[in-house]
Amino acid sequence: MALVKHSGELLDFSEPYSTILQNVCKRVEKTFERFVRGDCNGKRSGRPRFKGNARYRTMLFDGADGAWLKFCTINGNWLFMTLPKVGLVQVRMHRPFPEGFTLKQVLVTKKADGWYVSLVLSDETIPDSIPNEIIPTWENSLGLDAVLHEDTYLATSEGEKLPSLKPLRKNEAKKGILQTKKNARRKGSRSRKKLAKREARLGLHIARSRKDFQYKTAHKLRRTGKQVFFYEKLNLQGLSKRNAPKQDESGVYLPNGQAAKSGLNKSWNDAAFGQFFSILGHIVAKTGAVAIEQNPAYTSQLLSYRDDFIFTDCSIREYWDEAEKLWVDRDINAAVNLKRVGLDLFPTLKRRRGKSPVVVSSMTHSTSKEVLTALRSIRSPRSIA
Repeated sequence: MALVKHSGELLDFSEPYSTILQNVCKRVEKTFERFVRGDCNGKRSGRPRFKGNARYRTMLFDGADGAWLKFCTINGNWLFMTLPKVGLVQVRMHRPFPEGFTLKQVLVTKKADGWYVSLVLSDETIPDSIPNEIIPTWENSLGLDAVLHEDTYLATSEGEKLPSLKPLRKNEAKKGILQTKKNARRKGSRSRKKLAKREARLGLHIARSRKDFQYKTAHKLRRTGKQVFFYEKLNLQGLSKRNAPKQDESGVYLPNGQAAKSGLNKSWNDAAFGQFFSILGHIVAKTGAVAIEQNPAYTSQLLSYRDDFIFTDCSIREYWDEAEKLWVDRDINAAVNLKRVGLDLFPTLKRRRGKSPVVVSSMTHSTSKEVLTALRSIRSPRSIA
């Protein structure tokens, strides 16, 4: 038993499991360490804030044992788990357990639509996988360009445009109605809590539909049979950052374009390209392939088969090449250039302050034939019409 001085509350620490109490101290220690020292990259987080018991949603049962588990397949795949200080819990399994495993940890998480259990398993008999060394070539590689324009999610160097889902945009009106109703209720009331739960369930639906879409897109790319996937390294934090405020001499704030930028920031967050590229790396690794990020500098501006800066403005979505009698799509051209960057075939550029970049050395002629062949095989909307 322990007495809280500021409230006079008497707490019984013998009720929860010991590792759960230890995990609370570890979380606090880790939070202050990131605030004072920063993470492995030296980036510091914000000042730690107090969180109430309603926001503590995850319990960690460390030192778990296989005796905690009892399997039953009478009415489907059900698992009966004995948790310390809790008792017998019935859990529905979504995948079978491997043979010969050892249970290490049990993580119980409360979400808006119920409780979820994550099990950490270990098997010493499984050898460490050593990935095969893959030499990227023009045939076994694929360039991926992240597109945030209309209904396109990704553009590939093979000329395919993958559609986007936009789950947040589709449920934005429904979410706004729930938030308006919730804010009209009195804080702490039963009706406000019910609306908050409905809002949380909608948020789960948005996140899960986005993740499901990203997994399906990653598997579609995996089925292309490519061994190397080159995608652009995006500064997502900078792309979704608010514009700096502007003030005149009298201190009055001037328009800084933040109203238009807010919609763009929401679109970047809705697309979640960082999460997608992480999922893509895990999916293709299962088949022995790799996903490698590349620097996208000037890949969206330079023509992929000739060293000309054509797409200098984001409003230029297509380009008609009179010499080649060819329509060139901006996004597919950028995907081809990302593939060239990965294969070390992109030209070396030099830029002085205030001047346009200049091509110092180039190997564009070595792949121009392959690029033109790929671009001519694409049926653009203009050619169909």
